[in-house]
Amino acid sequence: MQRELLRSTYFYNLPEELIAQSPVEPRDFSRLLCYNRETGERKDLRFYDIENLLNEGDVLVVNNTRVLPARLFGFKRTGAKIEILLQKRIDLTHWEVIAKPFKRIDVGTEVIFNENIKAEVMQKATYGSCVVEFIYDRKKSFEEHLLEIGTVPLPPYIKEKLKDPERYQTVYAKIEGSSAAPTAGLHFTTSLIERLKKKGVEFCEVLLHVGLGTFRPVKEDNILEHKMHSEYIEVTEEVATKLNSAKKAGRRIIAVGTTSVRVLESATDENGVLHSVKRETDIFIYPPYKFKFVDALITNFHLPESTLIMLVSAFVGDIDKTLALYNHAVKEKYRFFSFGDAMFIE
Repeated sequence: MQRELLRSTYFYNLPEELIAQSPVEPRDFSRLLCYNRETGERKDLRFYDIENLLNEGDVLVVNNTRVLPARLFGFKRTGAKIEILLQKRIDLTHWEVIAKPFKRIDVGTEVIFNENIKAEVMQKATYGSCVVEFIYDRKKSFEEHLLEIGTVPLPPYIKEKLKDPERYQTVYAKIEGSSAAPTAGLHFTTSLIERLKKKGVEFCEVLLHVGLGTFRPVKEDNILEHKMHSEYIEVTEEVATKLNSAKKAGRRIIAVGTTSVRVLESATDENGVLHSVKRETDIFIYPPYKFKFVDALITNFHLPESTLIMLVSAFVGDIDKTLALYNHAVKEKYRFFSFGDAMFIE
């Protein structure tokens, strides 16, 4: 089997103490590993140095999704505690969720959150996921109920409690719908964005609602057998027109995060033209992949053997070079994963 199709190819050793448990303050004081794909040059910087790495005319494409308070704690009529993690909205009242402990629920099980809202299990699936129908007092919207009963979910590898839930939101987060943050964007501050705009860097917003499937490990030895999760994406007509014009003019399109990459590559046709879309995508990017729209990438450091490190390897263009970057970050004690440091790959 080709090496790039083996899950084990994307493994690296990560000491547990390098998994960031809390965000850096201020946001843009996190570290930044800069890598030039053409020259192979590598620099160890701070994120605020991105101001010196970007040029007038560059376009940063950010994901403006906002994380829902998607972790809910309820109980069965027997008193047994049940945790629900919202994963994907199906319609007004039905959601795909992850339920814990999964063995304690069956089709028909009711999970009660308070006197005004409960959920009934309609279907059970794999990986602990199921479909539930929320039944609630219609004097309030579902979102209003959610603000009362939900908390922002953090990835399972973060054990510390987050003091300020807004630190798991980007400063440009707008449209609620994600179960996890597009973490590459967490490094930007409002003042850094303003300085970049004054320099002539343009910002364009796209949307991808991040599902919990983003944390689902690849278990199959052959990565082609991995079932990729789907996520909702949007590109407006206005943004598509702006980005196509920028691309045609030879300006750099810089994706902020793997979620922005997935949007752009999903919405671009074989001729390199980006289209306005409102749909689901289950694009799986792994080596070798010919990128159609993205010229540079800002991203965090991802879990070993994850679909995200596979995407980064495809963008770097060489698995060994990708692992060398990760091993350098380990050696230099960079912070990893959601609250960790970043890479700029150009």
